[in-house]
Amino acid sequence: MSSRILIVEDEAPIADFLLRGLGEEGYWVERAADGQAAWDLLQTTSYDLILLDWWLPGLDGIDVLRSFRAINRTTPVLFLTARDAVTQRVEGLDAGADDYLVKPFAFAELLARVRALLRRPEQHSSLMLEYRDIRADLGSQKATRDGSALDLTAKEFSLLCLFLQNPGKILTRTRIFDSVWGDNFDGHSNTIEVHVKELRRKLEKHGPRVIQTRRNRGYLLEETEA
Repeated sequence: MSSRILIVEDEAPIADFLLRGLGEEGYWVERAADGQAAWDLLQTTSYDLILLDWWLPGLDGIDVLRSFRAINRTTPVLFLTARDAVTQRVEGLDAGADDYLVKPFAFAELLARVRALLRRPEQHSSLMLEYRDIRADLGSQKATRDGSALDLTAKEFSLLCLFLQNPGKILTRTRIFDSVWGDNFDGHSNTIEVHVKELRRKLEKHGPRVIQTRRNRGYLLEETEA
């Protein structure tokens, strides 16, 4: 995992293809299936790159982009769309997109454009996630608490990053499973509980509990008062 990418795509086969392909390349990826879900995430979560479809249920991609650019001028946005007319490309770029890729596209070309957009200097400053005395460096994939290195597995590191991106918010098991494992939660697996327990154990060697359980709701990152 290196950079955080939000995929805004309503067509499940395309979204699954991108989630799987980018995940296999080591990127941390999350999906929004419609414009409103994307806008909700963009207001509360930081990403290094947005892959944005134009045609979306509810808010369409161009509306999401214009709203996003009103609050964020730097995070690159790559439009993925079947609209290939020159006037439409101009409209997308004028609305704030940084690049434009017409469907269908070759995954190798998409990867090249993703790499190019993530090489921009302004992206480097967003590679560190922090909460209180906990830090996670997305570039080196190393985490510390109170200055002490945490020996985390890849999944534990991804899980920690998800919590660090959403402090104070309850994360449901479905959201955690989709974000960290890139799969649908079947409602019976104890995978999340096992990984949360181990992550807690490693974090609590160096400080108080910060991953809290909310019964029948999920988990949240929050340090309670002693």
